[in-house]
Parts: sequence; C-alpha cells; structure tokens
Amino acid sequence: MFARFAEGARRAVVRAGTLALDAGRPTLDADLLLLGVAEVRPFSLESFTASEADVRARVDVGDARSLLATLGIDLDAVHRRTRAGLDAPGLWSLRRSRVRPLRVTLYGPLGQIPLAMHARKVIEVAMWRPGPVAGEDLLWGLLADHANGVAAILRDAGVDLAALIREARVPTRRTA
Repeated sequence: MFARFAEGARRAVVRAGTLALDAGRPTLDADLLLLGVAEVRPFSLESFTASEADVRARVDVGDARSLLATLGIDLDAVHRRTRAGLDAPGLWSLRRSRVRPLRVTLYGPLGQIPLAMHARKVIEVAMWRPGPVAGEDLLWGLLADHANGVAAILRDAGVDLAALIREARVPTRRTA
C-alpha cells in the first residue's frame, strides 16, 4: 500500500505509528494520524494553521514524556540516541490482511500496529484518487469522516476549516 505514497505522506503515517507505539495504544487512530501530519507537514497549505503543539495538546499521547521529565530524563533525546534511522519511511510497510481484508497494519522496526477503523478509512480515502498519495490526500482522508473527531481538533486549534477545505481542494458533498 505504501508504494503509492509520496515521501512526505509516508513519513506522516510512520510518525503517527511511532507515536501510537510510544503511547502504548492498541491501534493507530485518526487523531494520531492528524498529529503525524501536523509534525511532518507533508504539504504547504497556508490555511493549515494548527501547530504541532496545538494538535498535541488535544491528542492523548500518554504521559511518559512529562513523567520522565520530572526525573530529569529527556525522552526525545533518548529516542534520538536509541532509534537512529529506525523511523526511516523505507523501513516501514502498510499492509492489508489477506485473511481479514478490513484489517490494515503498519509494520516497522519499532513494532507493528493495526489501524483503527477511522484511520483505515483515512488511508482508503487518501488512496481513492489515482496517482501518488500526497499530504493533501491524507488531509482529505482525515476530513472526509466527520465521526473521527479530526475536524473538532482542528477547529479547537483555531483552524478555519472552510478555508482549509477550499485550499486543499477537498471534495464536499453537494446537495440537490
């Protein structure tokens, strides 16, 4: 599945996977995909005004970072030393199960994590158009499913959703 992904979009998904693994989550959810997109920024959309910190404040990534900081340990520094190169997108793969076609799993050197239903929908919508999957396509997937909570996170972070949808050319439902 990753064969069609542009480098930036692939890095965003891998980053979301490592965040989910670090947080000890059982699945990769759409909120972490949004955080991965906010960190990597695989596009140059001016209306995507949410910073990494804005999104991180609204997404539960566990409290290991703050707990270790009270002990004087910088978790980011530990990760840089122990994980050098292990988050390279080329080392990761995204595969659909042959036995269970609705199960999509992200595999990499740091572990494997299945995608939750909403995250799987993000990937499937992003891959809907022919050609390479770019960061804008991931954003389209994130905004396509109103039940995944991404729009609420962006709205709370001060993003003008209407402007973002127009700039990213996200298709909208037309009513008759």
